[in-house]
Amino acid sequence: MRSANVFTLLLTFAFLSAVHHTSAFWLFNVIFPPNATRPGVQSNDTPPIIIVPGNLGNRLEAKIDKPTLVHWMCYKKTEDWFSLWIDLNMFMPIGIDCWIDNIKLVYNKTTRQSSNSPGVEVRVPGFGQTYAIEFLDSNRLAGYFHTMVQHLVNMGYTRDGTVRGAPYDWRLAPNQNEKYLSKLKELVEEMYDLYQQPIHLLGHSMGSHYVLYFLNQQTQAWKDKHIKGFISLGAPWGGAIKTLRVIASGENDGIPMISNIKIREEQRMAVTNPWMLPNVDVWPKDHVLISTPNATYTNQDYEQFFSDMDFEDGWLMWEDTKNLTSGMQPPGVEVWCMYGVGIPTPVSYVYDGGYPDTDPVDYVYADGDDTVDSLSMSQCKRWIGQQEAPVHVTEFRGMPHLDMVFHHKVLGLMQQILEGQSDTPEEVDCRDDMIFKTIPKP
Repeated sequence: MRSANVFTLLLTFAFLSAVHHTSAFWLFNVIFPPNATRPGVQSNDTPPIIIVPGNLGNRLEAKIDKPTLVHWMCYKKTEDWFSLWIDLNMFMPIGIDCWIDNIKLVYNKTTRQSSNSPGVEVRVPGFGQTYAIEFLDSNRLAGYFHTMVQHLVNMGYTRDGTVRGAPYDWRLAPNQNEKYLSKLKELVEEMYDLYQQPIHLLGHSMGSHYVLYFLNQQTQAWKDKHIKGFISLGAPWGGAIKTLRVIASGENDGIPMISNIKIREEQRMAVTNPWMLPNVDVWPKDHVLISTPNATYTNQDYEQFFSDMDFEDGWLMWEDTKNLTSGMQPPGVEVWCMYGVGIPTPVSYVYDGGYPDTDPVDYVYADGDDTVDSLSMSQCKRWIGQQEAPVHVTEFRGMPHLDMVFHHKVLGLMQQILEGQSDTPEEVDCRDDMIFKTIPKP
């Protein structure tokens, strides 16, 4: 076990040293998340909170008994469950082939449902607990919500008690995750009965879409009784333009051991990627999302976009999911919508003649958080005046997308909210707090 851990550490440092500057920035923060603030005066009156992570934001486990293998070195059968996401050994050259074959979904265009690869079972560990969202790997190297959870503990919260995680199969959109939504409702009601006070729901990135979809399925009477408020961090309310690149040519987020084209196979079959395509009601109809020597694609051209790639399943997935949250129906609870601004963020991709099997050769930038543009994230402002409950919007200038879950200024404002101070500033300046200056990808 010790030698395996040493190998994993060496592998971690190897790919950290190999990635380009901007990718090193987010990888550094994921693998070495900042420490939480020091413990303060603990309070016994901590309003319970449930955290819903973003895409890729919690562990997945698998058990396999496969009829065929993509490589003779891949495991064909396992007796026990093993880490599917995230296992740092998957970054090895052959490991990535085995991993993609295990994690990719199979879409049935007749039933309009997705299933695991033949011979693969996948489960989500740790529902109702925090470990599966604090660290994404069993070696506790890839930290995600650890700093936030520890900050809450320092406030007086208890892990798996007054603060809990609600991990899910992030490959699936809510329309194929009904059991998860039922479990989330049961968890809310369980915590309400246990602590005799309503619950805060917190979502990061795509997790906020899951929270919104969940709240929109509940009656107003149920929400008035059980939900204290909804804290949203970096939500792509109008969709994420980055998903177009992910679907078209793949996106390895700067990890050199994985080619963009290779990872594209898995990314295309995750239903949540078509779900997160830019909302046709948010972006101008003439805004070019992708341009090639032979075609340009706007949000009016999605069917052609998928057809030109010979990826009909993607078009069907988008049709299945496009209306789940695109209408931005108000959640019906008090909302604190927070997101980063002031960082150049791609809003259009330019390809050469190798499209879609090559990387973009140029980008068009607009304001955002380096992952999602401000136009998309600011759509929560539409709820102001559309519901009785207040809607508070705070923009963090200079805040990258991932840093929303562990930056001390976000955690400080979140603490004020949980302690009953509802009003929040319209803008918080974080530009002098960043260890690395985020720059556009070349």
